[in-house]
Amino acid sequence: MAFPMASTGGAEVLVASNRGPVSYQLREDGSLHARRGGGGLVSGLSAIGPDANAVWVCAALGDGDREAVRRAEGGRLPAGETGGQQVRMLDIDADVFADAYNGIANSVLWFVHHMLYQTPLEPVFDAEFRRQWASYQAYNRAFAEALAQEAGQGAVVVIQDYHLALAPRMLRRLRPDLRIGHFSHTPWAPPDYFRLLPDDIAAELLSGILGADHAAFLTRRWADAFVDCCHAVLGPGIPAADPSSGGTRIGVHGLGADADFLRKRSHEPDVGERMAALREEIGEGRKTIVRVDRTELSKNIVRGLLAYRQLLDDHPEWRERVVHVAFAYPSRQDLAVYRDYTAEVQRVADEINAAYGTPGWTPVVLHVKDDFARSLAAYRLADVALVNPIRDGMNLVAKEIPVVSDEGCVLVLSREAGAYEELGEDALVVNPYDIGGTAEALALALAMPVDERAERCKRLAEAATALPPAAWFLEQLGALGG
Repeated sequence: MAFPMASTGGAEVLVASNRGPVSYQLREDGSLHARRGGGGLVSGLSAIGPDANAVWVCAALGDGDREAVRRAEGGRLPAGETGGQQVRMLDIDADVFADAYNGIANSVLWFVHHMLYQTPLEPVFDAEFRRQWASYQAYNRAFAEALAQEAGQGAVVVIQDYHLALAPRMLRRLRPDLRIGHFSHTPWAPPDYFRLLPDDIAAELLSGILGADHAAFLTRRWADAFVDCCHAVLGPGIPAADPSSGGTRIGVHGLGADADFLRKRSHEPDVGERMAALREEIGEGRKTIVRVDRTELSKNIVRGLLAYRQLLDDHPEWRERVVHVAFAYPSRQDLAVYRDYTAEVQRVADEINAAYGTPGWTPVVLHVKDDFARSLAAYRLADVALVNPIRDGMNLVAKEIPVVSDEGCVLVLSREAGAYEELGEDALVVNPYDIGGTAEALALALAMPVDERAERCKRLAEAATALPPAAWFLEQLGALGG
């Protein structure tokens, strides 16, 4: 039996996420170097002001983080290292964390919601899966207990993403006085695919999120899929529409680009230096097709490269007149399937350059080292932005490039990106599996008249910035009466 847990922290607003706003590097001399992060949650928390008594609960992700937790004796980190934010970092057992994060969150839940399984061979839900699931439960329980300790009476708690799907229900049992929200940053799988999961696990995940007063998603499509899964797995009438009767409100908050930050940051000197270097790599007078992604399986980078090769075959007039600037930053390289995918991206790019390149023209300029300033430089130079994910909760790159582009760019956008819901009208929309169709969209984009391109880009930028990170976060608080 679970008993209510008394508060020791008194925070009025709490955020919970796997990754926090600060990370630590343990140096050889034993000192810790703190590096502050960015993103929508950081912007959102800053929007509520320093007097809001807000606390961020996150996990220690590496040895530096774990040492920082030890030095803070398990309490809040020094505010001077976190940009002034109150942060409670959890030193969850390393093996438990690895099972929960890589074994379940990234190798099961991510694959289900992005529909990435090769079903003749996977998934296999065996005894090892059950062992890892117990770690996922323990990881969520650690967050729920920390939140219960930190929250003041009646506080607002916003729990983020698929790593913490069980935490709302666990926290509700510990602290029934709290107003709890859960936000999903991924797509949500339709019932037929979601039910690949064992029945009890599917029910536990849905019930976990339904422990929240407000369950929110990036698009109406993903929200509807969640509700459909609840009906299919838990039964008709769940979730109940009326939270006062124990139901959960379902919301949609479409995270937008932070225009002010992006425009300011993209005109700083280091970005100008990267632009000059990229122009030299591209060559004078050539058009650019730009993509910026992690080498995440769902981003569909390989098919994007194949579509570009098809463009060069079907429209030879573009040879030596266009360059595909592809930034593919390695992701989750501790998982073999991601290492293999990153190697395949490199192989296909090399193959295109070997087949079509000339002494004065490199068809694909591929960079695999993460460099935010260089990404912004590419945004500014883009004539065409290629965003063709197999499936994506939103895809902020699709929103950021039109905001930053100097001359206005054409967006070639997958209909399976969450951003399609807001940007589809002014983008060239593609089926991400259709290489020929994507190649034709690229050809149309390259040939689009300048005035049409500029007008489309202007409308895309307006739609992309409709709900910037601070407003997005405040909407979530507002939905909880915060």
